[in-house]
Amino acid sequence: MEYPVKEKYNFDDLVEIVKILRSPGGCPWDREQTHKSIRSNFIEETYEAIEAIDNDDKELLKEELGDVLLQVALHCEMEREENSFDINDVCDCICKKLIIRHPHVFGDKNAGNATEALSNWDAVKMKTKSQTTYAEAMQSVSRALPALMRSEEIQRKASKVGFDWDDAEGAMTKLTEECNELNVAITLGNADNQMEEIGDVLFTVVNVSRFLKIDSEHALYKACDKFINRFTMLEELAKERGIDVKEASMTQLDSLWEEVKIIQKQKIYGGN
Repeated sequence: MEYPVKEKYNFDDLVEIVKILRSPGGCPWDREQTHKSIRSNFIEETYEAIEAIDNDDKELLKEELGDVLLQVALHCEMEREENSFDINDVCDCICKKLIIRHPHVFGDKNAGNATEALSNWDAVKMKTKSQTTYAEAMQSVSRALPALMRSEEIQRKASKVGFDWDDAEGAMTKLTEECNELNVAITLGNADNQMEEIGDVLFTVVNVSRFLKIDSEHALYKACDKFINRFTMLEELAKERGIDVKEASMTQLDSLWEEVKIIQKQKIYGGN
């Protein structure tokens, strides 16, 4: 099967190529796929695009956004084959949504800053989704979101009705309270209660992050990278000193860990 050779392809070409891949004479793998079978692919491609953003790699971002677009095109083609909707219906839907939810741009509402614009968006969203309570708005937050992101979005909606702390200090006081309750649960040894209290601690940490205007998901992402970097240095130090990491005591490993922290601080701040 041939496809025209072009100097530059566009979105319409992508849609057409996906149709060909899914056709009887196309690719057996593409033809067998369903929404659920490529669900994880969608997630993977999205995170790879996010990694390109985090690394400020524009060439990689261009490639990864293409992979995300491919996923969108595949899902739309599956529905077109079922005479349900196609890519144009999806574009129509998002265009209408953008126009309706920006009354300060396409209507008679005013928005002098980003906060007011977001307020307009939320108000229209609740109206168009027939949400009459903020609890319904919270329930509409996707359960498929990473838990930290879902927590922040739920807390933001609760804050709109004043169900919130005055500042980060109030959230920190609540965090101390939740940590104390976790300690009690650990002492009592009840696994279900321990899981519940761990959840409360994490939820409250997100609250603290929100007040500090820190993305908790990104903060944890960076903490993971920091841990890997430090552990890599720990292994290198252990190797230099003839220490088998698997055989070393926790005291030895902790001593190496603290040494790594000092080395890293000196590299960042210099001197002592």
